[in-house]
Amino acid sequence: MPNLLTRLLGGRSVTPEAKSGHMLMAIRDLGAPDWTRRSFPALAQEGVMRNPVVHRCVRLIAEGAARVPLVAREAGKRLEEHPLPALLRRPNPHQSGSELLEAVYAYLQTAGNAYLHAAVADGEVKGLFGLRPDRMQAVVGRDGYAEAYAYTAGGRTQTLRQDTRPVPGVLHMSLFHPLDDHYGLAPLEAAQTSLDLHNAASRWNKALLDNSARPSGALVYSAGSGSLTPQQFERLKTELETAFQGAANAGRPMVLEGGLDWKALGISPRDMDFIEAKHVAAREIALAFGVPPMLLGIPGDATYANMAEANKALWRQTIVPLVRRVADDLSFWLEPAFAGVTLEADFDGIEVLSEDQASRWERIGGAGFLSDEEKRELLGVGG
Repeated sequence: MPNLLTRLLGGRSVTPEAKSGHMLMAIRDLGAPDWTRRSFPALAQEGVMRNPVVHRCVRLIAEGAARVPLVAREAGKRLEEHPLPALLRRPNPHQSGSELLEAVYAYLQTAGNAYLHAAVADGEVKGLFGLRPDRMQAVVGRDGYAEAYAYTAGGRTQTLRQDTRPVPGVLHMSLFHPLDDHYGLAPLEAAQTSLDLHNAASRWNKALLDNSARPSGALVYSAGSGSLTPQQFERLKTELETAFQGAANAGRPMVLEGGLDWKALGISPRDMDFIEAKHVAAREIALAFGVPPMLLGIPGDATYANMAEANKALWRQTIVPLVRRVADDLSFWLEPAFAGVTLEADFDGIEVLSEDQASRWERIGGAGFLSDEEKRELLGVGG
């Protein structure tokens, strides 16, 4: 049966020579890293769709934030029966209000941008529709601000103007980006390096298992078995690179004879401790999203005393600021169409924040210098 060496020699066997030969060792240098392209579709596929840590971070934030109701207020009083809260409860025929807001929060985490389109009829806002960030492009005017947005879908591009009444046609919500005037920076993009490390470690371990869990090494051609011609030398290197290089060929076994010998070289996956490397990358991903690693089941993280404290940290440091930001953007956008009625996030029904809300009520209730009406106004319960 022809093997690697006989194929390189054109089917001829190697005859030992009396003269001294030389030794060939194939050692692969580290190549340039292959990073995920910085585009929303690429990051979404590698992150949300293929990485469990990113997927869980996005779900924790988006689902938690969507639980917070946005209430309408006028002159400090909460409005229950009003067109604005009705619009938020049923923004369009295809989505509920919580489903639409969940998509907004998820897009902000994965793309850094979220877009809502207002459907206006007879001078009134009749519906709100979410638009995919990767299909949107800002049309910048002379003043440097977006005067319209081009939305491309199904091979067609539609221009959504911003000079419409009573509200601009598109609400563009974006997270802070230090180097871009129009588009936001997503936590997923900031976590790209750790994301690639985590995915690469998973692919390496999978390929290692597929190849009998054997580590890589070097192929040595002994001088005592003769010497190779330059053509044979190049063919051997090409054969090694083609058949045994890369994560897809990790640990691939070889059949050796005729002077070839296998020497285990380099650092094995056990020595490099890929499991711990994955945990470090997972913690860095969680850090970028603002999610305590304890909530993701990552071992070795004892920053918080228990799960309850970690959950409070998630809400206080990540979800609450995000919801307030979205509520402010929605309120600023829709206020001209609803006669000065504003939107505000209502955290009173969130169990995780109940201690914070109880402490706030106690502080305001114990303020003797405030009247009952002033206390009710501060607590948002109206007159």
